[in-house]
Amino acid sequence: MECPKCGAARAAGQITCAGCGLVFHKYEQYLARQAALASAADEGPSGPGQWLAVLWQDLLRPTDSLRAHVWAHAGLWALLSVWGMSYIVQGIDSLGTHPGFLHSVNLPFHEFGHVLFGILGDFIGSLGGTLGQLLMPVICGVALLRTRGDTFGASVCLLWFGQNFLDIAPYMADARAGRLPLLGGNYGQSSPYGFHDWEFILGETGLLAYDTVLAAITLNAGRLVMLVAMAWGGYLLWRAWSDADA
Repeated sequence: MECPKCGAARAAGQITCAGCGLVFHKYEQYLARQAALASAADEGPSGPGQWLAVLWQDLLRPTDSLRAHVWAHAGLWALLSVWGMSYIVQGIDSLGTHPGFLHSVNLPFHEFGHVLFGILGDFIGSLGGTLGQLLMPVICGVALLRTRGDTFGASVCLLWFGQNFLDIAPYMADARAGRLPLLGGNYGQSSPYGFHDWEFILGETGLLAYDTVLAAITLNAGRLVMLVAMAWGGYLLWRAWSDADA
């Protein structure tokens, strides 16, 4: 018998390779997991439950690139997690007055959403700004998964998706007050009806009195999504490190 990694001789009952330090039982477990995943992929999903199970396994599978550069990805994950937490710990008022760098990133997609969905009428056009900034990280994440199987990259897109909820919440809470600055230097309280997206959206749906409640729900939903994204990225790193150590 020989080591599958370095080819060194392996005695019966030997736990680790004397040449490269490979732990044989860990490596065998890794091969078994890979074989199970390959078998499931070859058979194809036989129903919704099986399809979801395969999808779940795919989403939790690190790429070869992640395994090869696990420490670089770990550094990026740590940086993004700290940055993400700097948003999560803020309240609605703070996020409204100090929205951070990502607000400037989200803004062009927000405005494009108004243009794109504006052809469907005033209401959908107003909602289109929010849809535009939410759709962009979804599109990026799906593209990374479909073209490269990049689960770690998709987790970063999910973090961005969650942060967009934190970007939206302050303006939702501001629907009645109209104190936050709008594009062009205007303010909701001094602008005509329909200029402030959420004043118009909630006003037309009869929910204007619940602006702060809906904003709090949106804020906490975004926080939860961001925490899930961090956990996803962290799990992928742990899997990649475990596979590399096997």
